[in-house]
Amino acid sequence: MHFWDPTYFVFLIPGLLLTLWAQSKVKGAYAKYSQVRNAVNLTGAQVARRVLDANGLYNVPIEQTPGQLSDHYDPRTRTLFLSPEVYGKPSIAAMGIAAHESGHAIQHAQAYAPLQLRSAIVPAANIGSSLGIFVVIAGLILHISGLAWIGVALFALATVFALVTLPVEFDASRRAKAALTNLGFTDGGVQSGEETSGVAAVLNAAGWTYVAGFAASLLQLLYYVSLVGGAGRRG
Repeated sequence: MHFWDPTYFVFLIPGLLLTLWAQSKVKGAYAKYSQVRNAVNLTGAQVARRVLDANGLYNVPIEQTPGQLSDHYDPRTRTLFLSPEVYGKPSIAAMGIAAHESGHAIQHAQAYAPLQLRSAIVPAANIGSSLGIFVVIAGLILHISGLAWIGVALFALATVFALVTLPVEFDASRRAKAALTNLGFTDGGVQSGEETSGVAAVLNAAGWTYVAGFAASLLQLLYYVSLVGGAGRRG
């Protein structure tokens, strides 16, 4: 089992290092641009409202949610949730994050295929990520290779979810940058300057966290494949 298998750390460490690096980039970009006021002097909530209304989403409510960087769009209730510093602060970071989450609401309204796929596999991915490893271990302990491979397949659902998340997040950021430019919120509608660069820095850094999440999940999946495959050859 991977608790004492040195090979596990060969698979684990690259993903862990990438995750730590990505988190550091997000924190650094957010810390910098959350202190820089945007020129239009609009809070994240006001920016989100303008972006949503510009896309005809007048009925999507915007609510405040506790925590830092806890911002998200809930497709089940069609509600956009913003953390306190994003909701009520007129910063460049707040503007970018609010527009990004609004991008998810726009995706939902337009039936964006990757978002629909991600929403559809959420239950299976949750089951796979929580039960997959236990099924793998049970199969190895009981020397039932078929059961172990079922565990691998279950965990693979979480990896697929992480993969599908990538186009969803990158597209939401693309929509956010375009919306802020089209509405004249960043650098007066010109695609250059500190505000455009600041929004890009925050959103691109956030994008790396999803890349890191997928890489870590994929590496862990490959470890389970090698573990079960190795046990099968030894058997």
